[in-house]
Amino acid sequence: MTTETSEGKTFDFSKYQIDNAIEEKTLSIEGTRDEFKIKVRPLSWSRRNQLMSKCITWTSGGESSFDGDAFVRSCLRDIIVEAPWGRTTESFLLSIDARLGGALEKLVPSATSEDSEESPDEIKKDV
Repeated sequence: MTTETSEGKTFDFSKYQIDNAIEEKTLSIEGTRDEFKIKVRPLSWSRRNQLMSKCITWTSGGESSFDGDAFVRSCLRDIIVEAPWGRTTESFLLSIDARLGGALEKLVPSATSEDSEESPDEIKKDV
């Protein structure tokens, strides 16, 4: 879709929309020769922000903390459509070891902006 800007130029915002196409990826588990296929859907900018917001807690003193573990698990439950283990549930994610978890973690978008060079601790200070 396109729309005309105030300068009379055409702006095509459709090139910035995600297409929700399911993508098949092959993941490898480090230290082993194990590989598996998994189907994932993209995570929209807005959904990523919703998940991030749910993972931030505030103290009565106005300090915040970010639960990165909860963010990763929430993202994985959201984006994994099909996997060898079936549905990706909280109990499944809590039962896996670091090798499988590390392979899955590579699917998760950064909690910080892709353009940002700040660490999560620096971002927390800004909030």
